[in-house]
Amino acid sequence: MVDSLSASPAHGEPPNGDQDRVCVGVIVGAHGIRGQVRIKSFTEEPELLDAYGPLQDEAGKTRYEVFVAGRAKGVIICTIRGVTDRTGAEKLKGLRLYLDRALLPALEDDEFYHSDLIGLTARFPDGTVVGRVSALYDFGAGDVMELHGLTGGVAVIPFTRVAVPVIDLKAGEVVVEPLPGALEGPVMPGATGARKRSAPKGGPRRESVARDDAAAPEPVDAGKEEWPDEDWH
Repeated sequence: MVDSLSASPAHGEPPNGDQDRVCVGVIVGAHGIRGQVRIKSFTEEPELLDAYGPLQDEAGKTRYEVFVAGRAKGVIICTIRGVTDRTGAEKLKGLRLYLDRALLPALEDDEFYHSDLIGLTARFPDGTVVGRVSALYDFGAGDVMELHGLTGGVAVIPFTRVAVPVIDLKAGEVVVEPLPGALEGPVMPGATGARKRSAPKGGPRRESVARDDAAAPEPVDAGKEEWPDEDWH
């Protein structure tokens, strides 16, 4: 487990083509009228998002001095230098924030940054394409991996060595095992647990994740989880 700052995006399309940087958060909207923003943090301790200095946009061309002011409903409230009103804050909605990978703690064996896993192709051991990794969450009972089908649909599986026995970053894929009731074939629209939103309302989030040795728990019923009011990815 990574101490202090560790990062996750974990969502939708691959957030980081630049392997020298890690996505540590995304601005999901404005807060109030004084230029504050709501940020979905992908760090283990969200309040430490500003601990490593200025953050960058996805292109690495613009730097943002972010200051954490508080927390609210699964997000952190932040001020950004130079943004002084709601109009300016709203223009930043959807902006992903990045940090140089060299500033993050070294990972232990079999531990991965969420941003390295998002977008990987998921296959069954026989080579059948199941979908793509779209997110990793911790709802309190262990990490889970969310998969989006190539034509729609969502499935959620435990992030364990049993359920996800192979992670090949160089090949850009993970091998997942079929799981009765959770993942029995390629993810399709209308799959069990499918939902419109893939960001949890709250709970611990972290940039890095290690697979559990335990056997796969009962399938996660994503439809019973609570989700935020905004579709931000």
